[in-house]
Amino acid sequence: MSRSLADWLDYQERVHPVGIDLGLDRVAAVWRAMGAPRPAPIVITVGGTNGKGSTVALLEGMLRAAGYHVGCYTSPHLLRYNERIRLDGTEASDEALVGAFERIEAARGDIPQTYFEFGTLAALDLMARAGLDVALLEVGLGGRLDAVNIVDADVAVVTTIDLDHQAWLGSDRDSIGREKSGIARAGVPAVVGEQDPPAGLLGALEAIGAKVTRAGQDYRIDVHDDGTWSWTHRDGTTHVLPRPALDAPVQYANAATAIAALHALGPRVDVPPGAIARAMRAVRVAGRLQRIAERPLTLVDVGHNPQAARALAAWLDATPRMGLVRAVYGALADKDTTGVLAALGDRVAHWYLAGLVRDTPRGLSGDALAARLVTVLPDAAHEVFPDVASAWEAARCSAGPDDVLLLFGSFFVAGAALASA
Repeated sequence: MSRSLADWLDYQERVHPVGIDLGLDRVAAVWRAMGAPRPAPIVITVGGTNGKGSTVALLEGMLRAAGYHVGCYTSPHLLRYNERIRLDGTEASDEALVGAFERIEAARGDIPQTYFEFGTLAALDLMARAGLDVALLEVGLGGRLDAVNIVDADVAVVTTIDLDHQAWLGSDRDSIGREKSGIARAGVPAVVGEQDPPAGLLGALEAIGAKVTRAGQDYRIDVHDDGTWSWTHRDGTTHVLPRPALDAPVQYANAATAIAALHALGPRVDVPPGAIARAMRAVRVAGRLQRIAERPLTLVDVGHNPQAARALAAWLDATPRMGLVRAVYGALADKDTTGVLAALGDRVAHWYLAGLVRDTPRGLSGDALAARLVTVLPDAAHEVFPDVASAWEAARCSAGPDDVLLLFGSFFVAGAALASA
């Protein structure tokens, strides 16, 4: 009997139990055995530390508003594995994913594949069969050795560089930038969405020979008092746009990066200003300051590193409120939790620390998280809970109608919150 999608995912976790096994040789060999399917005539890869998922969603919205057929591959998922592959805005079905996994299994022989490599090959296979115009591929981890990098992109995007996944990518921004530069190609546009990128990234892109477009140098943004904003390229192209529906100051930069990627394609795509404006008003992404209740205002965010926490802090600073901020926070053991806690600081009146050890072997217990909290914020009010559900219940019971409840720190936190919202 054919395996179900759940059976396939369980099998993939067991057949090559190394969770992260960077390198292109194995996945490229299987891809070639499948005929090396190119997912679409135009491919945009999106790497970086934060902002990847939002940038992919904004690109998808702009291109689809202009009439293009678009596929997206992102990770991880929040509630369903199917979220990882979208074809013209629709998640891949169980049946389509099972079919792709069967083809991968037939092609791989005795070549081991990780869970992520199976998913990447499935995305390339399904996109190639869908008759798309553009494929948007989010880089999972790093760039140079990430499975997505078997495909030569027409534009490579690096959104931001910050400290995350140091065990695999390096201990400083320069090292991480060099790893993430690996998705670029000689003579091919590469968009850098950060105004102050590390020298390691820029030097590596120059060595590759990529045609670099930089935020703040080749294009700029100007945000107006009413929330509308302007995107201006050094060639004189200007767009005046509405406030992004995605709710955080950093989303202006993500939207600007997406526009720069389309601009870099030149005449190969025609995305008029009206399509860009429609995407600004419409695009939302699950788990990115996602509002799930209004009184008290309850938001879910997947931010899990210091840079993401600084973006949350900027949103809190820019958002008028009458009540207290109460944070339900859970984290993986390998994350810079002290940097996250320091970034938010005394903006949070009360911490509800959720253990994630029941969700993943990489999860941090509530007690361990509390020990880190007191080293950074010794006077912070906090409580410890075994899981997200109990932490959220306590936060809801304590919150007044004018408070802000922020559930964040991991895709596991966001997924648990959305599953029970």
